[in-house]
Amino acid sequence: MRSVTDEYESDLRDAPAWRALQWRARSVRTTSPLAVPVRKLRCTPVPGAGDPLRVGIFAGIHGDEPAGTLAAHQLATWAQTMPPQLAGYELHLYPVCNPTGLAAKTRHSRAGLDLNREFWCGSDQPEVKQLEAELRAERYDVIISLHEDDTSYGLYGFVSGGLLSEHLLEPALTAASQFLPRNQAPIIDGFPAFRGIIREGYRGVLSAPPEQRPRALEMVFETPVDAPLHLRVKASVVAVQTSLTAYRQLLAHGANL
Repeated sequence: MRSVTDEYESDLRDAPAWRALQWRARSVRTTSPLAVPVRKLRCTPVPGAGDPLRVGIFAGIHGDEPAGTLAAHQLATWAQTMPPQLAGYELHLYPVCNPTGLAAKTRHSRAGLDLNREFWCGSDQPEVKQLEAELRAERYDVIISLHEDDTSYGLYGFVSGGLLSEHLLEPALTAASQFLPRNQAPIIDGFPAFRGIIREGYRGVLSAPPEQRPRALEMVFETPVDAPLHLRVKASVVAVQTSLTAYRQLLAHGANL
């Protein structure tokens, strides 16, 4: 199980988003899992050409991984400024996909399950059922999951879904490397890897519905849990921002072919 360090009470403890998360975590400790919905932050679409592209950003599916949750809140604040980088995008953020895990600061949910092994296999877990309904209803063009790893010395990620997913992760890793090193090992988390990119993955992870066509571009971004929390958050934020810019460039290139 991934360790939880004193960073919860030290780094970024004065950040408004973190204080709100800690208050929410305390508030759910007295409720049942069924009474703790997974909350979505829907950002106003930034006008662009054509219909907005929907992007789902998911964090906190493991309750002891705070960097992604904090990064999601920072991204929501950034999106409220209507930056030109988001022109043509509609951002949906799910900062805490495992509310009871956040409350307990544990990888697993209160039910004792790793929720990121429960998707699209008939799970009866309420968080998974809610997220599967969201994924089916929204039909995201891009899905980005933010995670942390206590066995890695550097940044890495998984790609799946659409064939161009790797073209989102590569620039994201490059940009995030200004804060933390990239994991260059040939085997990461038990999978073959090349320059921090893994093309395989675990069964049951959060992903687009199996029947969705066209397939969403899917990216999992991992930061090393032993690095300072504020650097993990910065790396996660810039990785998402960079991947969205890369996706726009891919679309523009495709339109010119």
